[in-house]
Amino acid sequence: MHPILFEAGSVTVYTYGFFIALGAVLGGLYMWRQGKKEFGLTFDQANTLFVLLIIAGVVGGKLFVLFEQPSYYLSNLTKLFSGSGFVFYGSLLTAIPVMLWYFKKQRIPTLAMLDVMAVVTCIVHGFGRIGCFNAGCCYGIPTDSIFGVVFFDQLCQARPLNVALHPTQLYEATLIFGILIFLLIYKSHKKFDGQLFILYLIIYASGRSVLEMLRGDLERGFVIQDWLSNSQFISVLVTALAIYFYVKLNRKAKLKHH
Repeated sequence: MHPILFEAGSVTVYTYGFFIALGAVLGGLYMWRQGKKEFGLTFDQANTLFVLLIIAGVVGGKLFVLFEQPSYYLSNLTKLFSGSGFVFYGSLLTAIPVMLWYFKKQRIPTLAMLDVMAVVTCIVHGFGRIGCFNAGCCYGIPTDSIFGVVFFDQLCQARPLNVALHPTQLYEATLIFGILIFLLIYKSHKKFDGQLFILYLIIYASGRSVLEMLRGDLERGFVIQDWLSNSQFISVLVTALAIYFYVKLNRKAKLKHH
């Protein structure tokens, strides 16, 4: 669509990076505001957590990119360190242990804060997918559907150009913002701490598994070629683990109230 937002002299602002930054700022503000309201989270704590998660997100996202296409990126290291090219699951699975460590270190209620972070993740990820759409990455397969979108710009990563493709980036953004709205509505009705984060994982991973069937970027990697992508495999594992912890925490909450 529009991989370059604008250029000012020698400075180029990419749309992908802009939306990632916008999501990060909005997510960070929500994290600080909600954390302060619920747990007395200080600005310094929120700022440190924000920086740690940015580092974890970048490192994890890039490591998974390297894992998916090791031969290509090892021979094109500059591509690995470019502004685009992140694997969301890599960022998420790296960020979770960092969050758990920091919450324990700062004595922040872990499960309750994870519920806050579920909302934060949706904000950052949702805007990130809009960035993906503009960059043309994470594109879909060709379609005759009325939803098909044609990419013309040579700088877009989508292929083939000039052919209607499923806008899987927008499908996923819709899924994520839908989860965000649900979490914001349901948070005052949650039955136990950690419920929002677990529900986020279950709904997102399940939806992601379905959307993967419409993805056209075959370079993202497969566990079983053309049948089970890396992200679908991770989605299955995440869903199974999330359901296990949901049942466990729900049972514990029921016993506590009896």
